[in-house]
Amino acid sequence: MSTQRKPEYIEEGLSEDTVVSYLETHRDFFERHSSLLGLLRLPHASGDAVSLVERQVSVLRQKDLKLERQLRDLIAVARDNDVLAAKIHALSLALIEARDLGETIAAVERAVREGFGADHALLVVFGEPGSYESVAQGRFFRAVNRDDDSMQPFGTFLSGNGPRCGQVRDAQLDYLFRDEASEVGSVALIPLGKKSGQGFLAIASHDKDRFHPGMSIDFLARVGDLVAAALARC
Repeated sequence: MSTQRKPEYIEEGLSEDTVVSYLETHRDFFERHSSLLGLLRLPHASGDAVSLVERQVSVLRQKDLKLERQLRDLIAVARDNDVLAAKIHALSLALIEARDLGETIAAVERAVREGFGADHALLVVFGEPGSYESVAQGRFFRAVNRDDDSMQPFGTFLSGNGPRCGQVRDAQLDYLFRDEASEVGSVALIPLGKKSGQGFLAIASHDKDRFHPGMSIDFLARVGDLVAAALARC
């Protein structure tokens, strides 16, 4: 008579994935077993063990701090945008009130230097220089033919449609700011009209980080549109 051997059953332990899956499915588990919250201990960055409740409170507090920082950043950006909007509004009114080309140029220079705090600035208008004899050409205003040799260093910019920000080539600095070129840290080049059809506005800062390639150019583009429309009216 043979004796049949009974199969042995080996109880497999629960895997971590199984536990995680169960807790994700039964989110109210710790509500039904609240006594476990006080028993579970988790490591803390300080090296001390804390309860699960304390750990959850710590995580939520960190999230609150992150959201608070994000909110402060958003508020700061909104305030900066309000300031810029006010400056654009003031420029718009000044350009509307300007009665001729001379007053238009003066309004742009005043807005750029006083309103926008430019350390150096130059308005370049394309046209025959002789036709602008009635307008004083100095540190801020300069008329030049678009095909003049002095415009060759600006070829890439002039063929584009948007403002350019950052550090510019020495040849560009020398043309724009001449004896003051060494003081310039960063520059914003703003086209006036499509592909700088009417010219461009150059705004410079001593700070090398004031104008940089990663900054928003919407504000600068709007200034360019306003100045271009005002010049077209003259």
